Amino acid sequence: MSNRVHQGHFARKRFGQNFLHDEFIIESIVAAIQPREGQALVEIGPGLAALTIPVSKQVDHLTVIEIDRDLAHRLLENPILNNKISVIEQDALTFDFNQLSEQLGKSLRVFGNLPYNISTPLMFHLFQYADIIDDMHFMLQKEVVTRLVAGPNCKDYGRLSVMAQYYCHIIPVLEVPPTSFKPAPKVDSAVVKLVPYKNKPYLVNDIKTLSRVTTEAFNQRRKTIRNSLSNMFTDEQLTELDINPNLRAENLTVEQYCLLANAWK
Repeated sequence: MSNRVHQGHFARKRFGQNFLHDEFIIESIVAAIQPREGQALVEIGPGLAALTIPVSKQVDHLTVIEIDRDLAHRLLENPILNNKISVIEQDALTFDFNQLSEQLGKSLRVFGNLPYNISTPLMFHLFQYADIIDDMHFMLQKEVVTRLVAGPNCKDYGRLSVMAQYYCHIIPVLEVPPTSFKPAPKVDSAVVKLVPYKNKPYLVNDIKTLSRVTTEAFNQRRKTIRNSLSNMFTDEQLTELDINPNLRAENLTVEQYCLLANAWK
């Protein structure tokens, strides 16, 4: 079966490409982003420019990061876009957003219809640059958005929930059916807004320790934390922190994970 889409480009599986074509959804996303003149707007994976063109109509310039050379070339040749965009042909997973922020002289507003196969690692990559990002609007697999906003004591709550909520205030924007894309994905999608905290609700001395605590806890989420975190804490230490050793990873709040990270020597 051909994956050719209406604009003559083959959707490449290795890049996880699904192109947005639903005008109502596109207008809704652009309205949520609210692009303004003078902002440093950065689109990840512009694809066939479904979002790029309407956003570009509201600003003089935007930067796009596109790994697919064919698509990067098409964007530069597009008569609506060619004077308005800077195209960076690179993998966003390895891109230095600090450098771009310094170059543009301002903090960034990031958006994109993210390929599902890289969405979670890409968000973890972007969290490292939270200090120079004003906000992020992403189209993601609906289940990823559910995990981003999940609170303790439910199965969707996991390491992504804790780390994302440590860095950002998270707001679901809208749900998007598979029919809004070509080729249609096999899953529902959703748009989410992430706003990095200027003053984080909980402070962590070393982010790598928070990363390690959450990884160890959720890698064995069926075990009690007495067992899953036994490499890092004794029962006595957990009790001293007012954390019940019989709880499981999904029962601990973001604040408690931060408490654990700060307590670990």
